[in-house]
Amino acid sequence: MDRSAWDERYRTDDPWGSAPNAFVQEVTEPLAPGRALDVAAGDGRHTLWLARGGWEVDAVDFSAVAMARGEHLAAEQGVAARTHWHVADVVAEPLPPGPFDLVVVAYLQLPPAPLAAALTAACARVAAGGTAVLVGHDVSNLRDGVGGPQDATVLWAADDVAAAAREAGLAVSAATVRERAVPGADRPARDAVVVARRPA
Repeated sequence: MDRSAWDERYRTDDPWGSAPNAFVQEVTEPLAPGRALDVAAGDGRHTLWLARGGWEVDAVDFSAVAMARGEHLAAEQGVAARTHWHVADVVAEPLPPGPFDLVVVAYLQLPPAPLAAALTAACARVAAGGTAVLVGHDVSNLRDGVGGPQDATVLWAADDVAAAAREAGLAVSAATVRERAVPGADRPARDAVVVARRPA
């Protein structure tokens, strides 16, 4: 989907809901709040959740509609002062300057070359001692899971995602395929989950 298609989707739909992804929550809850970057943030479910927990968050997405919606929600939730909304294509345009104590990339489903470039650029923003949590629909989801894109070329492989994090100088502590419950589905979704940190 291109930028205009995503703009239209955010005008008419709430695609992700307000709850954070379970794996993002699992990794980030134990961390002390600091400065975070939410890459391909959509309308900001992770940005808003982190901001409510005390983080200062920069959200980036190429959908101006999504960013405006996230900014509106931040004001409603009383976290506008801790959130910053940037309309930018995370593949073709620079990310906000770091460093960041936390970088989140969730469900940026792209072909391998642009995905690797975007992930490496995002991970390069991680501060010394900081963490990156990278979550996406795994390639095995097409056969063994549910939901997500049905195009294998945009599905993730944990080892490839981990390689992009290492390219940015991070130490990978986890690169696994995890099952995620999907309400109403008869089987779980399968996500690639990579956690990486920059040595202090």
